[in-house]
Amino acid sequence: MRKLFLALGMTLLLTSISATPIHIHNTASAEDETPPYAKWGRLAMKETKSEYPDADIVDYLHVGSQTSNNETTQKFKLWLKEETKEYGVFIDIKFNNETEEVLQITFEETTQ
Repeated sequence: MRKLFLALGMTLLLTSISATPIHIHNTASAEDETPPYAKWGRLAMKETKSEYPDADIVDYLHVGSQTSNNETTQKFKLWLKEETKEYGVFIDIKFNNETEEVLQITFEETTQ
């Protein structure tokens, strides 16, 4: 499971920083393969690093999303490691669908 988190996180990281398109079957680029939640995943990692400055992010997972009315909540789980402990953090990012204005970011620690 942790390998899956790491693979997903590395894919997101490499996709977000790649300046050169990678061609797949000569018709699609890596940019075309970027999942719609990628920008929210980058924000989740940035905000987690700000909230937990002494921790390293070692795994990443997009848990899913919930949409209601004019708002969407993107849900992520990041696995953090400090010198003496490892733990997970669920991050929910709620935003306005039309403006993409962030309305709320919540963090919840977990041992699983």
